[in-house]
Amino acid sequence: MVSSGLPNPVVPAQRPKIKRRPVAWLLLPAGLLIGTLFVCTLTVVRISLGPRYAEWDGWSLSAYAEAADPYFLSIVLNTVWLAVASAILAVLISFPIALFMVRTASNFARRVVLIGIMLPMVISLLVQSFGWVAILGPDGLFNQIAFAITAEPRTFTLLFNSTGVLLGLVQTTIPLAVLPIISSLGGIPVDLEEAASVLGAKRLQTYRHVILPLAAPGIIAGTILVFGFNTGAFVVPLLLGGSRVSTIAVIIRDQMGTLFNWPLGAALSVILIVIALSMQAANRLIGARSQFER
Repeated sequence: MVSSGLPNPVVPAQRPKIKRRPVAWLLLPAGLLIGTLFVCTLTVVRISLGPRYAEWDGWSLSAYAEAADPYFLSIVLNTVWLAVASAILAVLISFPIALFMVRTASNFARRVVLIGIMLPMVISLLVQSFGWVAILGPDGLFNQIAFAITAEPRTFTLLFNSTGVLLGLVQTTIPLAVLPIISSLGGIPVDLEEAASVLGAKRLQTYRHVILPLAAPGIIAGTILVFGFNTGAFVVPLLLGGSRVSTIAVIIRDQMGTLFNWPLGAALSVILIVIALSMQAANRLIGARSQFER
């Protein structure tokens, strides 16, 4: 056999074939969770369409007719008002906090503020609500400070009313508003502010025409999160509102737990779900229109 003198070509080794499992299996845990929630929602809808004490034996719209009573409608409106007001206040408080965390050069200050923000997510709502009771009560910290300043036996009524409930709702949901705003502000280059100042824009004009429009997705997301969370809030309205402030979640507890009126409680639950889904649909619609205009 005659050799050509050229080196033998190197044949690359064949890699073993790896069996790839379907990626759909990765969605199984989330699918089970969402499927369970979907079944529970359908169950609530079915109970709302049944007569009292015979929820599974017949069909009736009496629960929705009862929910249309002015008393329950006023509770629904009060719940929506508290959710909207708390969402607006939480976003207004959270924006400067998020801006500080994004722009500060101190890692220590950023961590301290982050720990303070995340504390409401770690501490139980029950403990936080009782803390507000100790602060806002007739002999609480707030009235003690007011007495020390004015030297007059004044008693500010901030407990068992809408003011106390609103304060509790805002304080417990600030993390839900801060984190999305931080995400939006973190993607805004500082060069844009410098360019705006070079072009003669004042600080307020820069925030109005540059920062706020670019941070709008995070602001809207935080607003929706706070609104959706507070429409179904139960512990804070129950402890800080007492029997004087009623929300949908508290009334649902009373109807299903105390009065055993399951159809009415389920009908109010359906109304609560519709309110939350309507907010999500409005957000999608606004987002689709803004992208179309661009």
